[in-house]
Order: sequence, then C-alpha cells, then structure tokens
Amino acid sequence: MSKPKPNYMTTFGERVSYWTYFVGQNVYYNITAAFISTYLAMQGVDLAKVALVLLIVKIWDAVNDPIFGYIFDKVKFKSGLKSLPWLCIATGLIPIVTILLFSIPSGFSELGKLIWFGVAYVAWDTVYTLTDVPAYAMLNTMTDNLAERNTLLSVNRVFSGVGVLIYGVVLPLLISEDVGMSATEAIAIMAVFSGMTMLPLCIHCKERNYKPQEEEENFTIKQMLRYLGQNKYLLTYYGGYMATDALKTSAAVLLFVSFYLFGNSLYAILLNVLNMVPGVFAAMAMPTLLKKFDKFKLLFWCNIVNIVLGLVIYFAGYQNSTFFLIMTCIRTVPMSIVGILAFMFTPDCAEYGQYKSGISAKGITFAIQTFSVKITGAVSSALALFLLGLFSWISVEAESFEELAAMGIQQSNGALNGLWIVYALVPVIGMIISTFFYLGYKLNDKDVQIMAKCNAGEITREEAEALLSRKY
Repeated sequence: MSKPKPNYMTTFGERVSYWTYFVGQNVYYNITAAFISTYLAMQGVDLAKVALVLLIVKIWDAVNDPIFGYIFDKVKFKSGLKSLPWLCIATGLIPIVTILLFSIPSGFSELGKLIWFGVAYVAWDTVYTLTDVPAYAMLNTMTDNLAERNTLLSVNRVFSGVGVLIYGVVLPLLISEDVGMSATEAIAIMAVFSGMTMLPLCIHCKERNYKPQEEEENFTIKQMLRYLGQNKYLLTYYGGYMATDALKTSAAVLLFVSFYLFGNSLYAILLNVLNMVPGVFAAMAMPTLLKKFDKFKLLFWCNIVNIVLGLVIYFAGYQNSTFFLIMTCIRTVPMSIVGILAFMFTPDCAEYGQYKSGISAKGITFAIQTFSVKITGAVSSALALFLLGLFSWISVEAESFEELAAMGIQQSNGALNGLWIVYALVPVIGMIISTFFYLGYKLNDKDVQIMAKCNAGEITREEAEALLSRKY
C-alpha cells in the first residue's frame, strides 16, 4: 500500500477503499429513496395508503437513529476499533434486506403487500443506519487533519455521484419497455454489485485517531440532550437540509415523468446523465473551490441559483423538451455543488459541539445526519405519492414499464399537470424554506480548524478564544 501524503494520515489505498464504499451505499440509498415510490405505485395499492405506511414506518426511524448514535458512542469493541465492526456487519446484511424489500409477492392482498413492505422497510432502514453513521463518523477516526477530511468528503461525493449514476442508468434500462426485467430481478443484480463495492473499506481502511480512553465514560441521555441543545449549528444546518430534501419529490416521480410526459421511461436515463455528468466535474473541482471560498457561502449562493433556475423550468413547462434539457443541464452545476457540500458540515458541527459542551459525541452528531437523510427520503416519497393521489392518479399493477405500456392506461390531464407540479415546483418550495434556516448558520472553516486543534489538545481554550473570528 502506498505511503501517506505529507500531513495526511491515510494512504491512497485507504482513501480509494473509503470512496468506493459510497458507490454501493448510494446505489442502495437511491434504490429505496427514489425508486420505492414507483415500485409501490405499480403494486396495485392505493397511493394514499402507501403514503401513510411510508410515514408510519419512519416513526421507527425517529427512534432508530438517535438510539444507534447513543449505542455507537457507548459500545467499545475488544478490537479497539470504533466504526469498522459496524460497517462489516452492515455490508453483509444490506444486500439481503434490500432484495427482500423489493420482493413483495404479487399474489398478496393489498393489506398483505402493505404489511410486507412495512416490515421489510423497517429492517432495511435499521441496517442502512449501520452503513451510514459509522462510515461518516470514521472520518474523525481515520484522521484529525481538517484539509484531509474535506478532501475525503469532496472526492467521496464524486464516488457517491457514480453510485447515483449507476442507479439512474442501469435500473431504468433493466425495467424499461425495451428490456422488461422485473423490478425484483433488477434490484437483486444491483444489490450484489453494490455489496462488492463496499467490501474494500472493511478490508483496507484503518482507524488510527480513535482514543477510547479519552471519550466520556459516563455518557448519559441527559448529556446527549445537553450536547444537542448546545450544538445550535447542527440543528440549524440540518433544519435547512431537511426542508430541501423533504420536498425533493422529483426523483420519486422521475420514471413516471419520463413515461407519461416524454413518452418513454428510458428518457429517465438521459435526465439522470444530464444531472450527474456535470456534477462529476463540479466534484473534481471542489478541492480547488474550497481553497478559494468558504464552503458554506458557496452552498448558500448555489442554493439561491437553484431556486431561480427551478422556477424558470417549472413555468416554461415540459412541452419544449429542448429548452427543458438545456435548463436541466445548466442547473445541474449549482445543484451538484450543493449536493457535494451537503455532508461536509457534519464533521464541523461535531467539532463545534465538542468545543461548546466538552462532550465528544460524534455518533450522535452523525446520527442526526443519517436521520435527516432517511426521514427526508421517506417524506419526499410519501409526499410525492400523496400529491399524485390528490390529482386522481390511476393506480396500476405491473412488474415493469414494458407491462405498463402494454396495458395502455392513460392518465387524465389533471393528473399529468399534478405530476409536473410534483416534479418541478415542490422541490423549489423546499429550497426557499431552507434559505431561512441557512441565514442562521455562522460557522466558518477557519474557526472550525481552531476548534479542532483545541479539542485535540494542541492549543488551550484561551488560545482558541483569542484566535476565533467571533465569540461562539
């Protein structure tokens, strides 16, 4: 394995293994977050009932993530490792629960299908937590170099984008009118592939910055709540994140938009490529951008640009497909930057939380991140289905779009207009709401680095206070 870069604690092989992990993890996430609504809408089940079950199972999510964050901070493995044992367990389980989730028996009654989905989703949700919280918390145990963490996170978003692109191209192709593979078969293929990309992290990555003897030994629920109460920027940032992603309903209906508004489900592949390819270049340029701009200011103004371009796309409509594609491609650049930056603030909030409270609770901090991702994914899917139901969407039962096309079912003009609103307008409303949250976020990169040095014992509290740009 190659030697670490100067001032870097990780080797190139470790970094690649860390990054490829997120290829598979993002395939799993997008299968469930983006495709689950399409899959359920093709099970012949009432959309309002599906939306209700989606929200009910997320009650477990509301309990699951903080509980695991608490367990994560408390459990000390005999190996002396913090994150790797959890990730090894999760890597083995996630393909199994994903395949089960998308294997609802066609002969089941509506109630039977809803029960199968509810139970399988809770199982999937629990295992996904094991793939997520430790993976991001591991940044702090792999290295204490903030620049190295930012590099790991920014390049991580490139590999995450590859995972999204694989999902966005391969799954629509396999279940399209031209191939006609069933959803269950297609998901099984993708689940096995994704598990293989996650395995190298379990083999090659090391935790060298973890010092269990320095962690809070008497970590209580009261301390956890005090930590969260004092970590206002964690709550502020993820308030904005949740507003954006809870209303990000476009992914949930993309295949229906492609099939009904543009005439072929394979159109989704073109949209996914247009959405992802510019994003890969944006991610590659991110380390350079972060040297010139504070990452939060970059996120804030890209969010504003996204709002403006989103409104243009909605009011222009989908009838002029050329204009729609051009605007989609342009909008992808600022949208990709926001997506790349999205999880780069959690380590900062972890440092700030420790600096303010004196409590090292990285598990709780990253559990908030995972909770936000999963709850917004469920809300956006449920909201998309619920809104389609309001526009009198016709429920169907089909294994693929080949079968759906053969049925010849036509949706009403009102339903198609509702589909466009769910795809193009609702996400913009979420971005507008998030802007008001982001106005309250005041952390900057230079101050976080000072807090990290103080937390690591490299400088005293008094020295840190003198160096910070403002009083926190």
